[in-house]
Amino acid sequence: MLTNLSIKNYALIDQLNVAFTNGFTVITGETGAGKSILLGGLSLVLGKRADLSSLRDKTVKCVIEAEFLVDKYNLKRFFEKNDLDYEDTTIIRREIQPSGKSRAFINDSPVTLDILSKLGDSLIDVHSQHQTLQLTDNDFQLKVVDALADNTAKLQKYREALKLYQSLVKELQELIDFRDNASKEQDYNSFLLKELESAPLKEGIVEELEEQYEQLNNVELIMEQLGSGNQLLNDEQIGVVGALSQLKQVTTKLSGYGSQYTSLNERVQSVFIELDDISSELQNCIENTEVNPKLLEEVNSKLQLLYDLQKKHSVLTMADLIAVREDLNEKVSTTENIESTIKEKEDRLLKGKEVLEKFALDIRRRREKVIPSLKKQLENSLVSLGMPSASFKMEIHASGDYKTSGKDDLVFLFSANKGGNYGELKKVASGGELSRIMLVIKAILAKYENLPTIMFDEIDSGVSGEISSQMGVIMKNMSADMQVFSITHLPQVASKGKQHYKVKKTEDNKGTRTSLYMLSNEERVEELAEMLGGKERSDSAIAHAKELLNGA
Repeated sequence: MLTNLSIKNYALIDQLNVAFTNGFTVITGETGAGKSILLGGLSLVLGKRADLSSLRDKTVKCVIEAEFLVDKYNLKRFFEKNDLDYEDTTIIRREIQPSGKSRAFINDSPVTLDILSKLGDSLIDVHSQHQTLQLTDNDFQLKVVDALADNTAKLQKYREALKLYQSLVKELQELIDFRDNASKEQDYNSFLLKELESAPLKEGIVEELEEQYEQLNNVELIMEQLGSGNQLLNDEQIGVVGALSQLKQVTTKLSGYGSQYTSLNERVQSVFIELDDISSELQNCIENTEVNPKLLEEVNSKLQLLYDLQKKHSVLTMADLIAVREDLNEKVSTTENIESTIKEKEDRLLKGKEVLEKFALDIRRRREKVIPSLKKQLENSLVSLGMPSASFKMEIHASGDYKTSGKDDLVFLFSANKGGNYGELKKVASGGELSRIMLVIKAILAKYENLPTIMFDEIDSGVSGEISSQMGVIMKNMSADMQVFSITHLPQVASKGKQHYKVKKTEDNKGTRTSLYMLSNEERVEELAEMLGGKERSDSAIAHAKELLNGA
């Protein structure tokens, strides 16, 4: 329920702060007084996009704040989902800066316009004359049927099943397309994979082969240097090993004459052991090094194969080449198993379709069950609105397509006259008839849905007299279970309000401004009299105004 609306620096509104209560509230005012400005400000706080033209004073920001009592709307989950603080009394604020930048807040937490708009849809339904045309839309008509059928939960499950089904359809088509394209590449991919699998691919293999190649390719030089080294170590005349052996004998004799000589001897002994080990290893290298042209050719061939594969697949490292092999392996494997994968996906799709059909059939049956009741309620309610012969023809037919609303097509036809031909609402109903039908539908929906606050913007346009009075009665009856606003030019409707506000435009040396204020009982009489007979407010008009208020 909207409990307070504050508007600062918006269009012709300098500053406005109005408190509202439950029940039926009417808003009147002369044409051009600013009722549309009031609606515009309210729509901004509910998420509509804004521009600089909204600012009255282009140097000061515009602030619109609305306070709602939301405890009956089951919105805690929405607040949790969007990480917002929940309060039974929720405050929505919209700010438009002189720069044109706009900001939105819910309970002082900044939010996007998308979140603000979604919350706004759950709080207030602003019904303009343009929205009456929704009545001619088949989706809206089906929504009305679903409200009576209590299909909300069923439709949610259906849509979840539809989303899964559509996802499976897409995946299956992608597999089929892949199969058709992959079959052309399968032989080539298999050849590339076989080529890579036959190559010695592993991390570091290129470096190992390059080192082996260098040794084999320079084996004669290596053998020559090994021989020279062995001679330097083991020559009988000048060999280092022999000379070090003699030195070891000297230091051994000295070691008995003090700790410093003992330490020197240990160092010489250590050097001798290391040098002797080097001599042995050098000898081992000499014995195991030989010219091997065949092995050199094999190593060179392996290296060249790896170089060619890297160039062929446009990669620089062995890791990249291994990744290419794994990718090809996956492609070839997938292609080889594609038929079984497609069959598995087709089976899942069939099961998904069965679930979807079950939900769609259940929804259809529930719709068919409530249509007679909806037809009866509509026709009975329109009698008091001057349409005693109004008649509807509604039928549900199975559709060949899965839609977000189910798998049904709704035939929703109307005839205003007894014995008249049925036709689509947009073709056979006048504007006044559409307004009355829409009001009746909203009244019916209020019984089945927890509708938010609703604001009718001249829904009584095109009617007068007793019919307008009955429309006022309907809105007043609706207000027993919800907050109802009606912007109206008709005194018969205005007299039914629990609260009566007037929009007024004034001019002074500072400019033109719009204000909104609640009328007292005496002011209501004067306002209704003016609506009935003009600004003169004749005695008969005043008497009629009092009669309307007393009769309400």
